[in-house]
Amino acid sequence: MKVTFFKSVFVLVLVIASFGAKAQSDIVGVAAGSKDHTTLVAAVKAADLVATLQSKGPFTVFAPTNSAFDKLPAGTVDNLLKPENKATLASILTYHVVAGKLDAVAVVAAIKAGIGKAVLTTVNGGKLTASLKGANVILTDEKGGVATVVATDLKASNGVVHVIDTVVMPK
Repeated sequence: MKVTFFKSVFVLVLVIASFGAKAQSDIVGVAAGSKDHTTLVAAVKAADLVATLQSKGPFTVFAPTNSAFDKLPAGTVDNLLKPENKATLASILTYHVVAGKLDAVAVVAAIKAGIGKAVLTTVNGGKLTASLKGANVILTDEKGGVATVVATDLKASNGVVHVIDTVVMPK
């Protein structure tokens, strides 16, 4: 009986260890694992960006929540998800991505080094301006829209994800 118990415990430890040894999720996996990012995941799929965001990177992604997408005018998301709007959707989504891995400490350091602001070049070639409002990092898009970073440093195997409360828009 003791041998069977110890064998069972040993097998359980091996199973748990194998799950812990799994490769860390990539950026798409991090987003897909969040119930608050189902709209973002659907948009990434519709824009055919899954393979790009699963590539080596590294990337920093400012990931809008479902409620951020809900702030857009009625019908905007449904319209963007149509196949004929794939290029526009891809442009908007890649505006949320910066090449390189910028954790929260690096973003704040860049803001301080820039005397209150840091201009980040996005993968689509646009600019996002990061600044501080109290203890919060704020992103200002090229149209003057503002998003607040509400969660930071969700680590992925190919970068880092920061959660934002508003969809930022390129010119």
